[in-house]
Amino acid sequence: MPPKPAPTHFLCIPLASPQLARAWASFRADVTSPNSFALPEDAVRPLGTLHLTLGVMSLKQDGVDKAAEVLRSLRPRELLAELRASKTTTTSPLALPPNAQPAPAATAAAGEGGGGGSIAVSLRGLHAMQAPHKTSVLYAPPTDEEGLLYPFCERLRAPFREAGLMEDEGRPMLLHATMVNTIYVKGARGGGRRSRERMMLDARDVLARYDDFEWVEGLPVTRIAVCRMGAKKVEGSDDDEAYEVEAEVQV
Repeated sequence: MPPKPAPTHFLCIPLASPQLARAWASFRADVTSPNSFALPEDAVRPLGTLHLTLGVMSLKQDGVDKAAEVLRSLRPRELLAELRASKTTTTSPLALPPNAQPAPAATAAAGEGGGGGSIAVSLRGLHAMQAPHKTSVLYAPPTDEEGLLYPFCERLRAPFREAGLMEDEGRPMLLHATMVNTIYVKGARGGGRRSRERMMLDARDVLARYDDFEWVEGLPVTRIAVCRMGAKKVEGSDDDEAYEVEAEVQV
């Protein structure tokens, strides 16, 4: 059986805001300090790469064109409006107190136009992808007050599966913003992108310190993008990187 082709692209929600930038800078300065955890600087993912991955794809050029076409056919605000309407109709009026009003966060997120606005995401805490005492990836989990983020992302990636661009991996989607990944550490034992073994971390103390760390709160989702694997240096920056965007739609 031939090996599965390596992923070349991914569908994602890019993450960027001044609050997130400040929190990331504080985290990076702390965890890489020799007086703190002394993590290699290369292990902390560059600010411009932060995103939520909805799914990965292995594409040739015709596949890239098709993925861009599928992406541009999405109607994110209409999907959110449908999800909000479904959530409202599945809540019995008898379960609500008299004269109940929508929560302020939900009302604000709905925006104008009958609840078809964007969705606000928060990142808090830090988790390990593997066992905390031996892990290579640390990530921040996303939440939203409306409870719509996960079904929204499922609805966004469904057309890519239906078009044969994205495989069903047979496991639940784990939405996460990767903050540390040791595969990018250069010159360390087990490091390097071509190595079979990754550098592993005992991250228990890091996780304890950042268990309730607020990365960003109420960040509006503004874009859905198909990006190419392999972050590139950002022109004019000494250490920032970003992924090449093949196509994107506004939310």
